Amino acid sequence: MTNWYAVFVGFVVSVLAGIVAFALPGIGHVGAGLIGGFAAGYIAGGGLGSGFWHGLLSGALGGIVVALFVGLAGTVFGGLVGGPTGSLFGGMGLFLIAIFVAFLLALNNAIGGAIGGVLKG
Repeated sequence: MTNWYAVFVGFVVSVLAGIVAFALPGIGHVGAGLIGGFAAGYIAGGGLGSGFWHGLLSGALGGIVVALFVGLAGTVFGGLVGGPTGSLFGGMGLFLIAIFVAFLLALNNAIGGAIGGVLKG
């Protein structure tokens, strides 16, 4: 069963660590995902699988929120530049790409969640 409190805490920790990560681009964002996933997995407990699942959900939630903002920005910008057709294809194309990238980056959180779940046991 999913512990949504753990997922939410992992999401918030990932966002806060991601803001701090701008000081170290690349390495900092990988660390932010690991820390957020670790927080979700540790709070959820239950071992490797549970930690992985909760870390994955916290990373995916953050990625979906970012994808919504990117899709909205693409729709607005596409509408200003390309008219109605530009807003449709610009927004949806960016949204789908952002969702794909979000789930790839959620794997980073999942690894951190698995570590946290194992350490809590």
